[in-house]
Amino acid sequence: MDKYLYVAMTGAKETLRAQAVNSHNLANASTVGFRADLAAFQTRAVEGSGYASRSYATNATIGWDTTAGALQATGRDLDVAVQGEGWIAVQAADGSEAYTRAGDLRIDTDGLLRNGAGDTVLGDGGPISVPPHGSVLVGADGSLSVVPLGQGPETTAVVGRIKLVKPPIETLERGDDGLFRTRDNVAAPADASVRLASGVLESSNVDAAGAMVEMIELARRFELQVKAIRTAEEDGSTAARLLRL
Repeated sequence: MDKYLYVAMTGAKETLRAQAVNSHNLANASTVGFRADLAAFQTRAVEGSGYASRSYATNATIGWDTTAGALQATGRDLDVAVQGEGWIAVQAADGSEAYTRAGDLRIDTDGLLRNGAGDTVLGDGGPISVPPHGSVLVGADGSLSVVPLGQGPETTAVVGRIKLVKPPIETLERGDDGLFRTRDNVAAPADASVRLASGVLESSNVDAAGAMVEMIELARRFELQVKAIRTAEEDGSTAARLLRL
C-alpha cells in the first residue's frame, strides 16, 4: 500500500512540475525571441521489495526548442531580428556577457543601447553608447549608424557595431534570468557570418495552441493521480477495519 501511495504521490508531484514548465512557456508566448523549454517524463523503477512492475514517473527539463520564431514586421528602425543561427550579445544584471534573440532595441536617457528587457547591448568594445542624433539605423552586420542632431544625411557616421555571436548550441545553457551563456562562462567570439534583419522582430517559438492542450492534459493527469491517492486511502481504511474485526 505504501508503494502504491508513493507512486501516485510522485506522479502528482512530477505532473505539477511539468505544468509549471508548460505555464512558463505559455506566459511567454508573446515574448520577443523567447525559446520554449522542453520537458519530458521518464519512468523509474521502485526499489525494494514488491512487484518488479512497480514504477514511478519523473519529469525534467531537457533543454529548449531551438526552432526560430516567426519574423514580424514592425517598421521600427531599432527593431532587429537575427536571421538564421546566431545571438545578440548583452550585458546581464550581474555584469556577465550573455546572449539573447530579443532585438527590440532602444536608447535610454544616458545614450546606452538596450533591449526591451533592459539589458545593455554589447559591441566589440563593450556597451554601445549612442550620441545625440536625428535618426539611427542598424545594418545587416550589426553596425549602428546615426545622423547627428541637426545635420543632414551626408553626415551619417557609424558609432558602434552590435556584437553578434554563433556558439554551438550544445555549449549554451539558459540562466534563471532567461538569458543564455556558455557553459564554461567564456565569452563567445564575434561571428561576421551572423546577419540582422531591420524593421522586424522574432516572435516567441511557443505553440500557444499546443501549450493550452498540454495544460488540459496535465490537469487531467493530475486529477487521476489525486484520485489514485484517495483510492489508496480508502483501501487502507478498509484494511484497517478488517484487521480490527
